[in-house]
Parts: sequence; structure tokens; C-alpha cells
Amino acid sequence: MAALPQPVMRLPRALTIAGSDSGGGAGIQTDLKVFFALGCHGTSAITAVTAQNTTAVLEVMEMPPALVKAQIDAVVDDIGFDAAKTGMLGSPGIVESVVVAIQEHDISPLVVDPVALSKHGDELIAPAAVAVMTTELLPLATIVTPNVPEAEMLSGIEISDENDMREAAIRILAMGPGAVLVKGGHLEGGTASDLLLDGNGFESFEGPRWATKDTHGTGCALSAAITSRLAHGDTLHEAVGYAKGFISGAIERSLRLGAGHGPVNPGWQWVNARRGA
Repeated sequence: MAALPQPVMRLPRALTIAGSDSGGGAGIQTDLKVFFALGCHGTSAITAVTAQNTTAVLEVMEMPPALVKAQIDAVVDDIGFDAAKTGMLGSPGIVESVVVAIQEHDISPLVVDPVALSKHGDELIAPAAVAVMTTELLPLATIVTPNVPEAEMLSGIEISDENDMREAAIRILAMGPGAVLVKGGHLEGGTASDLLLDGNGFESFEGPRWATKDTHGTGCALSAAITSRLAHGDTLHEAVGYAKGFISGAIERSLRLGAGHGPVNPGWQWVNARRGA
């Protein structure tokens, strides 16, 4: 009996270059969940393996830089990409290997999430790696998406209000990325305002500030959502606007897991999660 004809499907391809979170709340695991939720085929290059849960990062083992690049080469040479993002890049060697791969494969659009600290305050990038990131990786980025502590790290200024966010964005844009999205979730106020700066000026994206401690993976999910929408062909402003609404819903319906900071919910549009003790 002849097999039934199968429909030919093509999903946009989104690549994440980031660390693994054994608790499933951030990093590679969250990126792939977001890619799937937003209709993309996700691929990955793992930069580090972490032993972590909702309360702490207990152990970190970085991948050899050559292995990080080999993962990117393997994926891009065969499957290809429509957009990509970076997350945790802990050492100078890893950043440099990622830069080489991006240049060799002309990977664009590229979202750079400059992951510096875990939700628990653990440092996830060496100071020397920050220097390589600012001089070599940021000029390759379509957009860089720092939160307030990361924007302070990159810009060298303290941020306490929107004026400071604007100054930090200006300084980071001068490092070469196409655009900067400074996320205001760490500031006080009734709304969570993110500030986008590109060659055309500033634009603010506002959302409600939800009263929950379950915000693990917020930055990963937001940058993965931007990557997904860019893979679908959105403009940068369309992608950021969509991602802001997506992450607001993911925080509103975040998951009460573990004893610490539970994760945001990438599947909130599909699943009505049950909150419990």
C-alpha cells in the first residue's frame, strides 16, 4: 500500500547560542520553548552546562570554545538559520569563537542578550569576556537587549531612572550594534518600560508590572521572542513590540515551581497554568 503523501512544511529557523539551565527556567531550555511556542524550529549551540534550580546556580562547566563553534558550524552548514541570538557567553575564548562563527556564516539578524547575572545574583560572565563582547560582538548585533544591571555594566553609568536608561542606550549604541533595547524591569514604578534606541531615535514599550517573584528567564524569553519574530520576517520594531506583549503574558502566567524564583511561562498562550503551593 502506497504511503499517504505528506505535506511539506517549512518553519522559520531560529538558533540560540547560550548556556543550559538544568531547572528549565532560562537559557537554552527557555529559548527553545519560546521558539516552538512562536512557530519556529529551534536549534542550539550550548556554551555552558549549569547545575541550577529556582534558588541558586550550584555549578558551571563551560564548553571548550572550539566545541561551541563546531556546534554552530554543524547547525548552520546543514539546517541554516533565519535569525539567531546569543545568551550566556562566559569566557573571552567563547565570545571569540562565537564572533568567528558569526562572521564566517554571516549570521544575521542577530539578537545579543548580554547575560551577566543569574536571577540569584551569580556572575555568569568573566570581566575579560565583557571587553571582548563590547569590542567584537556588539558591532555584529542587529539589537542588544540589556537589563538595567547589564546596561550599567556595558555603559559604565549607574541607572536609576529613564533619563539614565537613555544615556546608557546612547553609549551602548556607540559600540556598534544596530539597536539597543534597555529593559526597565529592575526599576521601580507601576509599569515596566523598555526603551528602544536605533538610528531613528527612541521608542518606549510599556507593560504592566506584575506582583510576582516568578520571573526567572524573563530576559532569555524576551530576546528569544524577538529572535522568533525576526525569523518570521518582522521588522525590528514589530518584533520588539510583539515580544513585549508576549513576555508580559508569560510573567502574568508565570509558574510557581520550587522554593525560589519560578520561571516565566513560554506556553502561556496555549496552557492555562494552575498556580499552587
